Amino acid sequence: MLSYQHLYHAGNLADVQKHALLCWMLNYLTHKDKPLSYFESHAGRGLYDLTAREAAKTGEAEKGVVMVLHDWFGNDHPYRRALDAIREAHGNTAYAGSPLLAAEFLRPQDSSTLCELHPQEVMALRMAMKGSGAKILQKDGIETAQSWCPPSPRRGLLLIDPSYEVKSDYDTMARALPALHRKWNVGVIALWYPILISGVQQGMVKSLKASLPDALCHEVRFPPVRQGHKMIGSGMFIVNAPFGIADEMKRLGRHFANLVS
Repeated sequence: MLSYQHLYHAGNLADVQKHALLCWMLNYLTHKDKPLSYFESHAGRGLYDLTAREAAKTGEAEKGVVMVLHDWFGNDHPYRRALDAIREAHGNTAYAGSPLLAAEFLRPQDSSTLCELHPQEVMALRMAMKGSGAKILQKDGIETAQSWCPPSPRRGLLLIDPSYEVKSDYDTMARALPALHRKWNVGVIALWYPILISGVQQGMVKSLKASLPDALCHEVRFPPVRQGHKMIGSGMFIVNAPFGIADEMKRLGRHFANLVS
């Protein structure tokens, strides 16, 4: 689907969960001198203005990153450090998508490959990532990931972040992760997914847990951002999760739990 544009949702609580864990993982992985490979299947535009008409229309950032950033994340947290650096460069109303956040951690010896199908998003992504060295492809991210795995260097992280506008995405992800893991058994593979009132995501999660029993699954709940909104939480399913991230998941989970208690 080419109708989805993340600008309406940038900085919401689902982004907070996803990006906080992503930054934690990249910070951990880049502490070693060994190079790594980074790949995103659904990159989006990379940089968002939270005062833009689309963002203001939904108000999701105001009830997301704007509300929780300073209370949940100290100055030394990787997510906070990356956002602070990006806002220093782009202004206080800037919010970084995962490609730009990742660029804050990736080093010259690392490689970055970003896939995005939406023509307008690809154009914006190229502008946001100019000078980063990232390879940007206007291709189907899952198909490209299958051919990319295993990468060189073999050490690295693959982020899969579909819009789930099409219900078949859940079945596609349930099949894709085990297949990618078989091809790249040492890689960190992270899948984000929404938790919806309908529970449509449950079959995918059950299948993934059965196929990849050693993976970590982190789910958080939060109030609907507006009346009638169907997303009530979000999840991260991580294969070969880096050591120590379970503690960060617990810490983050306690903050989210306070929102619904």
